[in-house]
Amino acid sequence: MSVTPSLRERALRFLAQREHSRAELARKLAPHAESDEQLSQLLDSLAERRLLSDERYADSRSHLLARKYGSSRIFQDLKAHGVDADLARETAAGARAGDLERAREIWRRKFRTAPTSRQERARHMRFLQSRGFSFEVIRAVLQDDLGESGMARSVVVVSTSDEPSLMRRQAAYTTMSIAK
Repeated sequence: MSVTPSLRERALRFLAQREHSRAELARKLAPHAESDEQLSQLLDSLAERRLLSDERYADSRSHLLARKYGSSRIFQDLKAHGVDADLARETAAGARAGDLERAREIWRRKFRTAPTSRQERARHMRFLQSRGFSFEVIRAVLQDDLGESGMARSVVVVSTSDEPSLMRRQAAYTTMSIAK
């Protein structure tokens, strides 16, 4: 005979595995709660005891994502997981300080050599853009390897990850048509 765990036990089990945002934990616990009021009271109790913290979640999530992504992507991910926009913006701003070094490291791991054609350069730029790096960071990374003369021959079309998907797609088509 198995005993179903209480809502509090479920919440503590989730929090023991890793940090969760309030919205994420509420979503996971909602099917098991008898009422919205019960769920809200539990989440308030956990937050009051500092077992549940959006700030801690944002810090740990941004630290995890910072290995592979830029500050724009971190910001979008935090917002998608229910973190307050101001807190997500603040956390992403903290990650922005190391964007150039991270972008350079990620780019070197992926490509190892400088692009030799416009198509390759466009592909390298799209890769870094999809990882959430800003135009300035992408330009700095490629400029270090291409030099001034290589960048003078470059045409750059950028649409950041916070743009609507239609704009990003249009930027990709524009880039490919220029590269041909």
